Parts: sequence; C-alpha cells; structure tokens
Amino acid sequence: MKTDYTERNTAIDILRALTMFVMIFVNDFWTVHDIPHWMEHAGRGEDFLGLSDAVFPCFLFVVGMSIPFAIERRYAKGLTVESTAGHILSRTLALVLMGVFIVNSEARLSSEAGYSLPVYRLLMVGAFLCIWNQYPSADARQRRRYLLLKGIGILILLYLAITFRDERGGVFAARWWGILGLIGWSYLLCATIYFFTRDRLRYLIPAWLVLVLLSILGSTMNEASGGEALLSLPRPNFYNEILNLLHTGNGTLPAFTLGGMILTILSTRYQRLPAAKKALGAALLVALLLIAGIISHRFWIISKLSETPTWLFYITALAVTLYALLYTLTEKGKAHWFNLIKPAGTATLTTYIVPYAVYSLNSLAGIQSPGWFAHGFLSIVNCLCFSFLIIGITWLLGRLHIKLKI
Repeated sequence: MKTDYTERNTAIDILRALTMFVMIFVNDFWTVHDIPHWMEHAGRGEDFLGLSDAVFPCFLFVVGMSIPFAIERRYAKGLTVESTAGHILSRTLALVLMGVFIVNSEARLSSEAGYSLPVYRLLMVGAFLCIWNQYPSADARQRRRYLLLKGIGILILLYLAITFRDERGGVFAARWWGILGLIGWSYLLCATIYFFTRDRLRYLIPAWLVLVLLSILGSTMNEASGGEALLSLPRPNFYNEILNLLHTGNGTLPAFTLGGMILTILSTRYQRLPAAKKALGAALLVALLLIAGIISHRFWIISKLSETPTWLFYITALAVTLYALLYTLTEKGKAHWFNLIKPAGTATLTTYIVPYAVYSLNSLAGIQSPGWFAHGFLSIVNCLCFSFLIIGITWLLGRLHIKLKI
C-alpha cells in the first residue's frame, strides 16, 4: 500500500515552530546576564546538556522530518526527477551561502570595509530577501520586477563579499559553515539518500546505523575510556578526506536529520493505527534511544561541541517524545494552542534571519534594554519577549508577502 504524503502534518509545523521559538530565545542570551547554567551551552569538555545544546539538533531532526513530504509532493505534482535533484542542490546552495555570509558577520570589521557591522547585516538580510523571497504569482511585467530585485540582491552579496575585511585584514571566507550551512550539508546528504531510496526503510535504517557508527568511531571518548576516538588515524588519510568531502563531520549531525526522516515515514505509514498502539510504539522507540544513551554515557560525555553519540541518542529521544506529544495534541484538536508561534513553523527561515536586522537597527539607533531588565529572572522574560517580537515581525512580513522560500 502506497503511503500518502500529500496531507500536511501539523505536528511537524508545531515542532518546527517550538524549536525556532526556543532557538531565538537562547540566541538572545548574549544581550542579558545571569542566565541559569542549565539553559546555556555546555563548555568544551563539560559533561552536560543545557537547553541551548538541544535546540540545533532538534531543528536538524525537524529538517529531516520534512524531507519525505517535500520530495513526495513534488512527484505527486508531476515534477520530474531531474527538477527534484536540481531543487535539492539549489536549496543546499542557498543554505550554505546564507550560512557563510552570516558567519562572516560574526567577525569584527576593519575600517577598510567602508561600512559598519550593523550596515553589513542589514544589507545581507535585504539581499537574502530580494533573492529568496516567495514572490506572489504575477504577470510578465511584475515578474520582470521580481527578477530585477533578485539581481539587486545578488549584486549586494557580491559587493559585501568583495569589500569585506575583518580587523586582521582577512577577506571574506568560509571560516566555518554556520548553523544554516551545517543544516544545508546535512540536508544535502539526507535528501540525496532519500532521492535514491524513497521511503524504503530497509535502506534508510541501515544508512542511519552507518551514521551512528561513524559517530561512535569518530567521537573522542571520556578520560576513563582512554580520551581518544576509537578510530583515530594519522592525518591526512583517505577515510577522513572522504568524510570531509561529504561534509558528514563525525556522522552525528546528519544522523539527526536522517532520524527525522525515518520517524516521518513511520508516523505516516502507521497513522491509522489506534492511538494506544501508536503511543506504545513511540514509548518503545524512546526507551531504546534512552538505553543507548545510558550505555554510551559510560564511554562518552554528553557534548554538543564534540558531537558525541550520547548527545545524539538523548536528543533524538527528546525529539521523538516532543513529536509524539504534539501529534497527540493535534489529533485531539489542540493545534490552536500554538497559533501564537505558528509563523515560526511556516516561515522558519524568515524567523531565523529577522533578529540580525533587529539587532542591527537597535545598534544603529542606540537602543538597549534597561539594566534592570537584563539580570536574573527578568533577563529570561526579556529573551522571551524578544522571541515573541521576532515571530510578530515575521507574521507582519508575511502579510506583506515577504517570506523566504528556498
């Protein structure tokens, strides 16, 4: 029996919205003080899982959950295999390019650049919107205007790339891929796997296990277990060069994405099962992941920075749990509980870049939060208000037909 992916899965949209809401929330911590440690990122070598360490992998997981729907809907519309392959490549290119421009904006600019950091970011965000905006249907004349806007956006990015100089005189470069770039590379690998396998679990589950094995072999073990990776080859070597070529890292990041793909297929394939059986299946899956996390914790610390297997198992268990709860709520007609943050789930990329514009405008205008609103409990309230502000701006932009779509 063929699985139907044409019906929208509201629970995935809500999980994406929640993840993005929390991402904006934790990314705003740099503006305040006295944030509880359990909300922050763990330090390098620290055996700890903070709230901030859970957001990015959950987003990778949701990216994977969306892949089967996106690809199968293209085929359902009659789009060709070639156009789907091109779509995967173009989405990857867009994410990687945006990631690199954002990463360069994290450097301190030299006076030689001729513009300040806030100006760089405003131009960057404006260019992104010009190039990748989801323009409404239009006649030939309006389409020419849209093409002109896209051309202007490309020219702005070229200008920024050519004129960029950091405080050490360094030029524009892929210093690291950034969050969007890492998402892009994970998306490329996992979407390509799906492109060839479709929703056949007999291929996807072994592929996920291969990525888990890469994580196990490539992650540095704790001191009690020797403090080295199980497979630590002298560099350079063929094995690591192949992994670098595929941008898999140690396999952990794409494992989150591929895990999300598998959960979508299971959820869609067995959506007509009784609620009790679906709940039991989710509970068994979470239990297996938690057991794997507990066992791996004997040999590896929980670390986002080191991308350890323990981090992979625990966060995957968390993502499955959240999705199961949200799926249950949507089946009970409670999706409206999350309407306030809905734009973050349907215009996610816009939500992600809006803060760069807001921070830049605040900097140029000299706007800062009052001191009393940046400490202790009120600092958390401050960041929560910022998250709601960003989602509100995203909603307003959507009403104005401004929405990033790649």
